[in-house]
Amino acid sequence: MPSHSPSPPLPTPWPCLRLEGRPPNQHVVIDISVSPNAKKTEITGWHDGALRVRLAAPPVDGAANDALRRWIAKALDIQQTRVTLIRGVSSRRKQLALETEPHRVDEWLKTFEVLR
Repeated sequence: MPSHSPSPPLPTPWPCLRLEGRPPNQHVVIDISVSPNAKKTEITGWHDGALRVRLAAPPVDGAANDALRRWIAKALDIQQTRVTLIRGVSSRRKQLALETEPHRVDEWLKTFEVLR
């Protein structure tokens, strides 16, 4: 029986990030804690190891999930189809698979002073 090794750590200090899969199908997974119905969409810090995001969308009929995917895609300058919600469809705690290079996500997170 083959052993299952844990996902390799990212070369970053971010507790909300990890790699899943194997090349060429490897992707970055980001854990996010969402607060819907905010006045504007913004990162506000950490919540239990997840990135805390206030989201300017209601939690109705998937609107918040779609808004989160659009926001992340725009922030990372990737197509929205490269951002997939893999866990948390009806929960505040979400996991998104990002089809992009880990260093792009790392550089993006470094721009937020609230995360330091």
